[in-house]
Amino acid sequence: MISQYQESLLLPGRTYQSGPVDTTYEDVLENIDSGIMLFDEEGVISFVNKQMYGMLELTRHSLVGCTISHLLSNVRLSRFKKKQVLQSYREMVYKGKSNYEFLDEYGRYWKVTLCCGEQMKGCYLFTVKEISDYKLIEQTAYQNDSLAMLGKLSASIAHEIRNPLTAIRGFIQLLHPHLQQLGKQEYGKIILAEIDRANDIIHEFLTSSKPSVPQVGMIPVSALLKEVVLLTESEALMKGCQINLHPFQEDMMISGDVKQMKQVVLNLIRNAMEAVADRADGLMGKIEVGAHREGSEVRMFISDNGKGMDIRTLDMLFSPFFTTKENGTGLGLSVSDRIIKNHGGCISVSSRVNEGTHFVISLPLIH
Repeated sequence: MISQYQESLLLPGRTYQSGPVDTTYEDVLENIDSGIMLFDEEGVISFVNKQMYGMLELTRHSLVGCTISHLLSNVRLSRFKKKQVLQSYREMVYKGKSNYEFLDEYGRYWKVTLCCGEQMKGCYLFTVKEISDYKLIEQTAYQNDSLAMLGKLSASIAHEIRNPLTAIRGFIQLLHPHLQQLGKQEYGKIILAEIDRANDIIHEFLTSSKPSVPQVGMIPVSALLKEVVLLTESEALMKGCQINLHPFQEDMMISGDVKQMKQVVLNLIRNAMEAVADRADGLMGKIEVGAHREGSEVRMFISDNGKGMDIRTLDMLFSPFFTTKENGTGLGLSVSDRIIKNHGGCISVSSRVNEGTHFVISLPLIH
């Protein structure tokens, strides 16, 4: 019995099994959720599954038999995809990396993995898989870790910052009679108001995971924007940009915490000043500030002609601790977004690289 089995292994008739086995493997590869592309030892594409040619938005027929050069010269392959194919090839084949991650034009994360070497007998196997969900989990974990670290640091930071602010506030109050004699008492009032606002910002920083309840009052929109523009005009001139406050067509009132509202608008204007200062072409920076009625809402806008933002930055813009600044905390827009939401409104943003950014704060009007 055993001898018959051994003899059967040598029979040429077993070659018929290779067909169904290969087909089965191909069926498996066709139906997995990763894109697969196989280059043979001569650098020619010998296999590609439907996930892969679907990602590239090409047909199997147009890919099989091509080299990487032919693939990159395919007129039907989009410019963005050509760039990512070339970058993946460079990072993994030339630089020897085993995997490469990138963000596509729709904001999705992808991971490319390369398998080669002796086990592949000179072939190169590329697999591509979407990892957006994994990235989201990773970012959430990072934010949680950052919040925990912030909680440990906040107690010591608060004491060290608030002490000098208290001293400055006391000396400004002592100087008030002298400022009054010089007719500059308004400067003293602005300094005191800014110190109080700084204390409030520190408090908001320390409670960033749980913003304070707004101290609701009636706020004239025109007065709010005029005061913030007045505070930032000198800083804007020093940075070589101009702030234009658009005239108001009518008196508009909103309900909310005036300090928090001022914090939001001031943060957006200062972000705009930094975006304008970062332009490489030396163009005169312009920041447009204004407001208008839109149905039952007021729309306050802050626009600039700065460097703009790409899709990836826009997607992460309001995430805690996300920042593109070298010394930024990544809390400014996150806190601003929550302040506006606590007031029953929302912040929207549109931007184009090297053209500028347009923020709109929408809040309910008080009639």
